[in-house]
Amino acid sequence: MPSIQTNPFGSTGHMSTRIIFGSFAVKDANQDQAASVLDLLYDYGINHIDTAPGYGDAELRVGEWMEHHRSDFFLATKIDVSGYRQAKEQLQRSLDRLRVDSVDLLQLHNLTDETKREFVMAEGGALDYMVEAKAKGLTRYIGITGHGFQAPQRHLETLQRHAFDSVLAPCNYPLMQIQQYRETFDRLLQYCQLNGLPLQTIKSAARRKYPGRHWSHATWYEPLTDPKAIESAVQWVLGIPDVFVISTGDLSILPHILNAAALFKEAPPKAAMRQLVAEKDMMPLFT
Repeated sequence: MPSIQTNPFGSTGHMSTRIIFGSFAVKDANQDQAASVLDLLYDYGINHIDTAPGYGDAELRVGEWMEHHRSDFFLATKIDVSGYRQAKEQLQRSLDRLRVDSVDLLQLHNLTDETKREFVMAEGGALDYMVEAKAKGLTRYIGITGHGFQAPQRHLETLQRHAFDSVLAPCNYPLMQIQQYRETFDRLLQYCQLNGLPLQTIKSAARRKYPGRHWSHATWYEPLTDPKAIESAVQWVLGIPDVFVISTGDLSILPHILNAAALFKEAPPKAAMRQLVAEKDMMPLFT
């Protein structure tokens, strides 16, 4: 089985696989299902896991792995509250659920709302605790994540106010065809490259929003399901130098994403991607 490429995860010193396992996929998994996912991650050499307290039982499932395999993975979780005390309590709960004494990366979850950002970054806010947690060795690094059309721009603003260690934003072919988004994403990527920050991406295999109320998958959006389509979509994002791809939060899609990354050599040509968009009726999730 081909191995998945690794890149320096910014200035952290860790060589992370360019696919990061998004543990949202195991939020409802039982122990047997989670064990099979762990086997799959080892098969492809995945060495980086992203989780969060809001992902159902994901931290518990990952915690079962960490008890025996902690040294094999760069481990990231998140804070999704605004205050110091709440952040302290949330991290301790996450550490307990993950069965670890510390994580490698602690991220502010979806820091794109300007009002929330002011609370988080104010004196006595969640950021104060995250800085303290880093100083105490409860996390090695702290980062920011974001969803939505404004994520790259909000991140650029936030990075002017605090020297975070990592960034996360959406990226897929349909979204990057919107000039405004592409330009701000490219500025964010350039900032990350110049300052030694890893840029993680989400939504690589997204097809569109669900046209109705029926969800066919665990994700809030409709993912691509055809293996060749997933391969093209994921490899297109991997064709952007230095970015990392967090896998889609659905167990049925995960093997195809891992296989796409293992086979990656270069991004598909523009004509092939335009044809894919037309055939699969792909649309941006954010506008």
